[in-house]
This record gives sequence, C-alpha cells and structure tokens, in this order.
Amino acid sequence: QVQFVESGGGLVQPGGSLRLSCAASGFIFKTSLMSWYRQVPGKERELVAFISAGGSSTNYADSVKGRFTISRDNAENTVYLQMNNLKPEDTAVYYCNARKVPTYWGLGTQVTVSS
Repeated sequence: QVQFVESGGGLVQPGGSLRLSCAASGFIFKTSLMSWYRQVPGKERELVAFISAGGSSTNYADSVKGRFTISRDNAENTVYLQMNNLKPEDTAVYYCNARKVPTYWGLGTQVTVSS
C-alpha cells in the first residue's frame, strides 16, 4: 500500500527555517521522481520543487528559488525540503508526491509563517 507521511511543519517567524521530511512506502522509491507541493485553503495545489530519482537534478518554483532545497535519501525512502528565509506567503499545507504513483497523497504537514 502506497503511503506518504509528511512531518516537520510548525509555526515559525518570518526569516526562520524549517526542514520537512516525507517518508514514503509501498512503491520503489529510488526509481521515482519526487515532488513537494503546497496548498492554501481555497487555492489549487502548487508545485514547489522536484528532484530526480537519483537526486542529481532538482527544480524549483520561482517563488522559492534560492530559499528552499529539496533532497532525498534513497536508502531511507525519504525526501526532504529545507526551507530557509521563510515568508508569510509560504504558509500552507505541504505534501510530497511521487511521479510513479501520482494519485496518492499523504495528510501533509502545516507550515505557518507568522510573527
């Protein structure tokens, strides 16, 4: 059974940092491109970043470029999102997703950036 468990969210002040983790299971993780998305109530889910199966290639939304870093540990079936210099507009629920099994989603982790 495919499962994603996101963690690491929380309340942080503007300029702060958080590191999100997503533990994946139920498919061959090391063969799949992995992505992080975020969603604000009333808006569509937005692609934040993705990383190739081997981890050598990454891509970011313009809004997070230079502040967020996506990485993965294929031995641990986990993908990470390091978020620095957080802004109030980064407030959202963050989800990971696998291209191999695109219809599966976890519960997400809430990130709130506020003073």
